[in-house]
Amino acid sequence: MKGSLVNAEIAEPYAQAMMSIAESHKITRLVEQDCRTVLQILEDSSELKAFISSPVIQDEDKKSVLNKIIGKNTHQYFCNFVMLLIEKRRIALLQAVCQRYIDLARKLTNTVLAEVTVTTEISEEQRSAISDKIKGLTGAESVEMEIGKDPDLIGGFIIKIGSQVFDASLRGQLRRISVSLNGTL
Repeated sequence: MKGSLVNAEIAEPYAQAMMSIAESHKITRLVEQDCRTVLQILEDSSELKAFISSPVIQDEDKKSVLNKIIGKNTHQYFCNFVMLLIEKRRIALLQAVCQRYIDLARKLTNTVLAEVTVTTEISEEQRSAISDKIKGLTGAESVEMEIGKDPDLIGGFIIKIGSQVFDASLRGQLRRISVSLNGTL
């Protein structure tokens, strides 16, 4: 835990610098998408993550590999930024920098990230209704939802936004009833 906190603190100024560059060139959305792409690539490839984090691998080799992987698919400013991270020996922070950049982009656009847990697949209509509910609760302009499934909820859903949890599941309602009954007995 402590290591990830330190990484987040070190990643913060890099993410802010990247945001500043993106804002000045009006490419914040493009860079955000590039960050999401890189995060997905790193999540899918533990070998790549180990490769770029290795102090034994030469910087030129890291640049070559990353340039082949992301060079053609990302904005030139983003690619240059990644190469700078390699030169500054901060490439191991790439994942943290990208995640922090996405957080900054959400703040800039007044977007909240909501983790929604449901029992089964939800329709587009239900997704829209949950999104509207979240907007009403948070005052956000837009909502980014990560949908997870938990059949043990029995029905309903749970919404987690930051440290706030809104439990509208049957399991949660049964638990609250049980607690209130135990308190009155």
